[in-house]
Amino acid sequence: MLRLYDTASGTVTPLQLRDPGDVSMYVCGLTVYDVPHIGHGRAALVFDVLRRYLEFSGLRVRHVSNVTDIDDKIINRAATEGRAPEEVAEQYEEVWWQAVDALGVLRPTDAPHATAFVEKMVALIEELVRSGAAYETSDGVYLSVEKVDGYGLLAHQGLDSLRAGARVEVGEEKRSPLDFVLWKKAKPGEPTWGSPWGPGRPGWHTECVVMSLELLGDGFDLHGGGIDLVFPHHENERAQAVVWGRPFARHWAHHGLVTVGDEKMAKSLGNYTTLTDLLANTDPRAYRLLVLRAHYRSPIEVTAATLADAEEGLARLDALARRFELAPTLAAVTAAEAPGAGVDPVVLAAFTARMDDDLDTPAAVAGLFDLVRRANTAADAGREDVARALATTVAVLAGALGLELGSGRAEIDEASAALVRQRDHARAGRDWARADEIRERLEAEGWTVEDTSEGTRLHRRGG
Repeated sequence: MLRLYDTASGTVTPLQLRDPGDVSMYVCGLTVYDVPHIGHGRAALVFDVLRRYLEFSGLRVRHVSNVTDIDDKIINRAATEGRAPEEVAEQYEEVWWQAVDALGVLRPTDAPHATAFVEKMVALIEELVRSGAAYETSDGVYLSVEKVDGYGLLAHQGLDSLRAGARVEVGEEKRSPLDFVLWKKAKPGEPTWGSPWGPGRPGWHTECVVMSLELLGDGFDLHGGGIDLVFPHHENERAQAVVWGRPFARHWAHHGLVTVGDEKMAKSLGNYTTLTDLLANTDPRAYRLLVLRAHYRSPIEVTAATLADAEEGLARLDALARRFELAPTLAAVTAAEAPGAGVDPVVLAAFTARMDDDLDTPAAVAGLFDLVRRANTAADAGREDVARALATTVAVLAGALGLELGSGRAEIDEASAALVRQRDHARAGRDWARADEIRERLEAEGWTVEDTSEGTRLHRRGG
C-alpha cells in the first residue's frame, strides 16, 4: 500500500481511500497571467508521477486541477496591456496546456475554471456569514479564524503563534490580522459578479474549497500542491470547510520547490526561468528524469549541469531501447500485466516497495539504471534471453514513471547517411581526427551520434 507524508499529521502514513479502488485527488493549478516557470513544471510532473503510479498499481484516479482565471495578477496585467482579463487568461492558459503536453503530463480528469463556480462560491459565503463565522466590511467579506476549530493544523502552529507573525495593514477593517477575504468588493474597471454584498469577486482561498468539494465530494482522498501553498492557502481552504461543516481532504501532500542558490524560483525574486524556454532547449523527458532523481519533498536546483546530467542518463535509457528495439507499448503495461510482459516479479516487487515508501523515485530510478547496466552486461556476454527480459523490465517500469523510452529510429536523409559511411570508413582506417570531424558536423545538424559494434548509428534527441 502506498504511504505518503501527510502534511497535517507530519508523518508518513498509508493512503487510506474513501472508496476502495478509486482515488480522488485535487491539485492546485495555475493562475494564468504569465508564462509558467520551471517550478510549475515540477509541480505538474510530481503529481503526474503520483497519478501514473496509482494507475500502474491498478487504481482508478479522478484528478482535478483547477485553472484560476480571475485574480488580481490577471486584472493588473490586463489593465497594463489594455486588454480584457479574460483575454489574458485565455492566452496564458493555452501556453500552460502546451507546456503540460510537451512534458508528457496527463491532462487532469477535470480542469475547472474558477469563473464557472462563482455562484456556488457566493452560496458558501452566505452560509458562512449566516453562521457568524464571516463578517462584512467596506471592502469585502472576511472569515474570522477565531471561529475555526484547529486553525493552524497544516502549519503546525496555534493561533497565538500565527497571530504573533501577522499584522493588519493601515486602513484595513479586519478584526484579526489572520482573517482572510472571502469576497472582494469591486473596484472601478474590474470584472464583477453579483452578490448580497454588492458586485465583486471571490477570494482565491474560496475558489479551491468550492471546486474540490463540488467535483470530488466530501472527504476526498488527497489534496496536493507546492509546499509554499501550505500556509495560508491550504490552511484557509481547510478553514472554510471546517466552519461549513464539510469533511475535507483526508490526506495532504506537498512537494518541494525549485531553487536557484538558496532561494525558491519566483518571478518576483528575479530568478524566473520559463518552462517554455526550458522545453525549447531540452528534451522534456530529461526534465522529468531530473525531477524523478530528487525526492518530491526535497528542493531541486535546475541548472545547465543538472540538466546535462539528466540528458546523459536519458541517452543511456534510449540506447537500451534501441539496442533491444523495445516497443513503445511497454510503457503502458500495468503492474498486473507486468509478469505476462516478461517483467521479473522480484524486480517488480522491489520497484513497488520503493515507490510505496513515500514515492521514493530516486531509489526507483537508481534501480532502473542498475537494470540497464545488467541488461547490457548480459547482452555483451551473449545471454540474450536474460538481457531482453531485463531491458523489457526497464521499459515497463520507466513507463510507470511516465518516462517513455525512445526506441524508434529517425529517418536518415541521404546526405547524413553519406557522412555516416564516410565516418565508418575513417574509423576503419583509424583516422580518428576525420571521424571526430564528421561527428561534430552531424551533431551540429541535430543528430546524436552513437558508436556501436555495427558502426555509427544516428538518432534524433528523444528518438
